[in-house]
This record gives sequence, C-alpha cells and structure tokens, in this order.
Amino acid sequence: MYKPLEVLGPEHELSIVDQELKALPISDKVIKAYSGKTQNFIELPAFTFGKEMQLHVMEIKANQPFPSPRQFEETMQKAVTTLSDFLHEKFGASLLGTGMHPLLKLEETGIWPHHHRRIYKEYGKIFNLKQHGWLNIQSFHLNLPYSKESDAILQHNLLASICPYLPTIAASSPIYESALHDNVDNRLAFYKVNQREVPSVTGDVVPEYASSFNIYREEVIGKYSRDLAKAGAGQTILNKEWVNSRGVIFRFDRKALEIRTMDEQECIKSDVALSCFVRAALRGLMSTEAKFLPHEILVNDFNAVVAKGFCAKVQNPHGPTAKNVCQHLFEVAWAYADKEEKNYLPLVKKRIEEGSLSDAIRRNVLKEAQCAGLGEAIVKVYSMLIRCLVANEPYF
Repeated sequence: MYKPLEVLGPEHELSIVDQELKALPISDKVIKAYSGKTQNFIELPAFTFGKEMQLHVMEIKANQPFPSPRQFEETMQKAVTTLSDFLHEKFGASLLGTGMHPLLKLEETGIWPHHHRRIYKEYGKIFNLKQHGWLNIQSFHLNLPYSKESDAILQHNLLASICPYLPTIAASSPIYESALHDNVDNRLAFYKVNQREVPSVTGDVVPEYASSFNIYREEVIGKYSRDLAKAGAGQTILNKEWVNSRGVIFRFDRKALEIRTMDEQECIKSDVALSCFVRAALRGLMSTEAKFLPHEILVNDFNAVVAKGFCAKVQNPHGPTAKNVCQHLFEVAWAYADKEEKNYLPLVKKRIEEGSLSDAIRRNVLKEAQCAGLGEAIVKVYSMLIRCLVANEPYF
C-alpha cells in the first residue's frame, strides 16, 4: 500500500499589517532589520522566512520534510511566533493569514525591488501585475513527495480529481477592498484570470491528466514556455516548472507535487488539518480503484465551487453538491488516516458541517456590521484572526 510519510516544504504566505489592519509594504525592511542585509530569505535551523513578490507579504517554509503532522505544527508555529514577535518588537506590526488582505488597495503595496526582481520584470513584460491576482493573494502550498514515475503520475491524476473540491473546505477570502463579494473564494477567482494574456500558463487551474513525465514536460511546460517566448518573455521564466500555475504541479526539483488550490488559513493548526485531509484521502484513493471524471466536468465543478462553496451544484457521482463530495472524501480520509492524522481531521469535519473559514468570516462580519459600520466589522473580525494565528487556535 502506498503511504506518503512526509510533507515536503509547506509554504505559508502572511500579510504584514498595523494595528488598524493596514497592509505594510515593508518585507525588505523586516529582512534587513533581522539579518543586517537585504536578501531574499533568512534561513534558521528548522525554518526559513523571507520575501514574496508582494512587499506586504512574507513567506514561511520548512527546511526539512516533516515525518509527522505534530512536528509540522510545532515547527511552523515556532516560525510564526519568531516572526510575529520580531515584527511586534521592531515595527509594531502583526501577521495576518487568510487568502486575501481584506482592505488592501493595489496602490498600497508594491513588488519586491531587490534580488529576483528580474523575474518579476519578465512577468511584467507580459502580464499586468497591478491586479489582485498578483498583489493580493495568499495560499497554503502543500508539497507531497513521490518515489517513482508511475506513483507520481497516479498521484498527480488523483490530486487533479480532488483539487476542484478543496476550496470548498479551504476558502478564506470572501472580502477584498473593504467589501464582501459574491465568490466564496475570491483568491481563486482572481487567480484563474491573472495570466489570461498567456492562458497556457494557468490552463483551467484544474490540471490536465498526465500520462508520463516526458509528455508532461512537452505538452504543459513546453507549451506555455513557447507561448511565453512568443509574447516576449526572456530565458528567466522559460522552461521553468515553477512558472506552471495550475492547481497541482510537478516539482521535479523536489520530487514532489505541489498543491495550490487552498487559501491560507487562520492558523498553522488549520493548515496542518488540511494537509492531513489531503494526505489521507489521497492514500485511500491510491489504495482503491478510483474512477477519473472527464477533465471538463472537473473544471465546471471547480468554477462552481469557487463561486458557491459548499452549495455548489456539481456533476460528481458522490453527490449533487460540493458538500456531498467533501463528505465522501472525508470518509475516505478517515478510513486511511493514521493515528496522528485523526487528531487533526475533526477540524476538517467541522468545516464540512459548519462551513469554511470564508463562510465564517462572512457570517460574523455581517453580524458585527449590524451594530457598526462594515469597515469596523471587518477590522474586528480580522483582528480576531490575527490573534488566532499567534495563539494557533482555529477561528471556530
């Protein structure tokens, strides 16, 4: 039985904010204050933190694979605490999770102007980077290892069949520019179209099924690289696997698959719970004879989920709504979860029963807005989310 034992390099993206929740585009200043020089990343013994493209966002990631969910939680929470304490002491600032900054106007942030700026310059030749799909998105990237090509292809294709439904549980972005918007997952709504000038880079977000590494390199990586070259891009971003913006991508450099369809959550414990859910569900599906739906159905279901979340009408054999599909995936996950994973899965079950973090934010902002203005309600709810991150406590 195939059993992925490790989580490789989970990546968390977090906003730097002041006491009024205003985004602070100071990641370069933070790094210089911490290390004494401007650099991309600061590597500590167990974890690394550093820049993202957006100047108001910092990334934290692990230096080594985690053999257990508990070590994942302990190590990454230590990273959050280390960075949070430093920000508070030196800048009077805090970290905020979730999939989008709720108040940010695009002119209030910028693009990293130091080393690696050549990458963003190449992107800027082709794409309009002054949009929320570039400057205001925060995701939880989960990397799962593979051992040999046959396992990797099966794992990729099963993740392709799961990823349309993950935002049902993982959405956390109902608000941007100080207003509630229709989509449950606004981060992914922007992500779908942020590279529309060269559509082959993102595809349908839901990845096409793969049959071999060589064909994948030619038909996916090769295709978008040729299209980027025609659009005027330079060698910096051509033939690079990390340019691929699908919801699941091969990271050949890590021998891993990277999942990108989950919004950043409110705390590390919630991110760990999502990773346990995905790992255990994938393990179960790899151990049974899973059936693959046509790609077009998965894409339609994904688009419905981004808009409607748990209420989305889908064409999956496990039920007419996204909630039904998630309930089925949870049953698979629970049946194949190990003891430690089962300590985290009840949080996922609760979100399936009561709604995603996006649903909870919307519900509580509307409740608070009955006694105060919408802006004040947003600040109150997200200030609680800041406290959840520091305390490592789920919002509900």
